[in-house]
Amino acid sequence: MSFLEAIILGIIQGLTEFLPVSSSGHLEIVKAIQGQDMSEKASMMMTVVLHFATALSTAVVFRKDLKEIFRGLFKFKNNEEFRFSFKIIISMIPAAIVGVFFDDIIENFFSGQILLVGFMLLLTGLILFVADRAKKTEKKVSFGAAIIIGISQAIAILPGISRSGATIGTSVLLGVDRSRAARFSFLMVIPLIFGKMAKDLMSPEFTTDGISIGVIGVGFIAAFVVGILACTWMIAIVKRSKLSYFSYYCFAAGIGVIGWTIL
Repeated sequence: MSFLEAIILGIIQGLTEFLPVSSSGHLEIVKAIQGQDMSEKASMMMTVVLHFATALSTAVVFRKDLKEIFRGLFKFKNNEEFRFSFKIIISMIPAAIVGVFFDDIIENFFSGQILLVGFMLLLTGLILFVADRAKKTEKKVSFGAAIIIGISQAIAILPGISRSGATIGTSVLLGVDRSRAARFSFLMVIPLIFGKMAKDLMSPEFTTDGISIGVIGVGFIAAFVVGILACTWMIAIVKRSKLSYFSYYCFAAGIGVIGWTIL
């Protein structure tokens, strides 16, 4: 992988992480277009590093919210901050279980499974299309909703299913206010990405497998910088725009990828 290819992947990750169009799916598509022939572990590692960069950019943008979460968590008082913090923890459990016990299986999905990405993009489009027709409310995220949203995040580990699209779409279908749904969606992934990165770094099987540290670093910086810029204004787009607009894009991208793969 060259520096230019890493920068392109970083920019793609930074832009698509905050829109419900599947950043992991787009990364796999770009890798295929670039003709990269990386091992499963190297491909997965690059994906995790770029996700870590955007998770870090999310933490920077939502630093005040994160302070409230930690403050509420360690006060051990039954107040709004503590309940919200506990909901974040609950929502992480399904994805954490999948990541710990099915890590090897997940890696197989990040080795050029472009046809899978195409079909999962269609599924993402369907989720967004249906969610867009849900009635708007001012409802907050409940404990039950947090579990269901967490399950949707676990399923969204598959490349092509948008994590933000699945979690925001599920939240909206459960009657949660879009603004609260977007905030919860972006905050719930930060601990998971940090945990995944820490797990990989401590693993004896950790390897860049032919990708230089410099190339990984360039991709990380590109994703982090673009992520900060994108997060500040794309969240507003998700709140104001119709989710069906993104569903149409996912339908078109999914059909295009499937057609390109078959032909």
